[in-house]
Amino acid sequence: MSYKFKIKQMVRLKQPGISDNRMDSASVYEIVRLMPADQTGELSYRIKSGMIERAVRESEIRGA
Repeated sequence: MSYKFKIKQMVRLKQPGISDNRMDSASVYEIVRLMPADQTGELSYRIKSGMIERAVRESEIRGA
């Protein structure tokens, strides 16, 4: 299985949460780490924007 996104690539959340909607700077994230697939086999990433860092599945993000 190959990753759709690369480290340092800019992405956005497909459906931002409430806290993401309040902060414009949090709407664009940088891929900082490629993570292994989860229990379902879907690839994951660590993404960061400013001080906010989180783990997401590939289906939760899109290119910026």
